Amino acid sequence: MPSDAVVHVIDDDDAARESLEFLLRTAGFDVRAYENATAFLEALPQVKLGCVISDVRMPGMSGIDLLKRLKELAVATPVIIITGHGDVPLAVEAMKFGAVDFLEKPFDDEVLVGAVQSALAQQKDTQRRHGELSQINARLTELSNRERQVLEGLVAGRPNKVIAFDLGISPRTVEIYRANLMTKMQAATLSDLVRMALVAGILEEPKTSSGKKQ
Repeated sequence: MPSDAVVHVIDDDDAARESLEFLLRTAGFDVRAYENATAFLEALPQVKLGCVISDVRMPGMSGIDLLKRLKELAVATPVIIITGHGDVPLAVEAMKFGAVDFLEKPFDDEVLVGAVQSALAQQKDTQRRHGELSQINARLTELSNRERQVLEGLVAGRPNKVIAFDLGISPRTVEIYRANLMTKMQAATLSDLVRMALVAGILEEPKTSSGKKQ
């Protein structure tokens, strides 16, 4: 489903660029078009980002160069690369530099629209996760050192008695700290607390024997 995000089309071929712009506008997207990657980068500070569709072969700055530059600028907008016949190796290289998808010409209109919808959904999810992480980190800064120690013990799966022994305090005191940190972290349950710890990187996801996360 189209959103209020802007789709930025970059292609040095006038006919191809205009065709993409028409297709996306017809599908309900807000579109901005650029004749080269440099023009897009010059407009970058003033534009609203959603996703980028860029041809891989362009004079001056190529699609690969654009991906590298966006990475240097820490611009985390999804990029879809369009490639001509025989450019699959370039497309694979683009994926390595952060492109979320690539489409080979000629492509079906519905495939392109679907790729844009997927990219925008990914962007929205990334923004949501960044927002959640910011909230969790802000709550973590409100914890005292002792509350943080109790939190680390809890997410490590240690019982109150073990946490109390490790910290040299009574189990009852651990319960008080636990109640306080649950309130400060806005966690309704211990599972909420564990999930927040995973998001914030306090508790790493378990790995299999092969070294991969389960």
